[in-house]
Amino acid sequence: MSDLVLTVDEAAARLRVSRWTLYNLIRSGRLRTVKIGRRRLVPVASLSECLDALAEVA
Repeated sequence: MSDLVLTVDEAAARLRVSRWTLYNLIRSGRLRTVKIGRRRLVPVASLSECLDALAEVA
């Protein structure tokens, strides 16, 4: 079964960006996340949404 959510480190690795860049995407509202307890998790589907939105701007 594939993962539904990724940690911030896993999401950054999949996008091949730094944690700092990933947090900037989160802060700007370009990358949707969920918070469970104290953990911030990135739904796998939101990675595709973010990339699609960034591709439209480029």
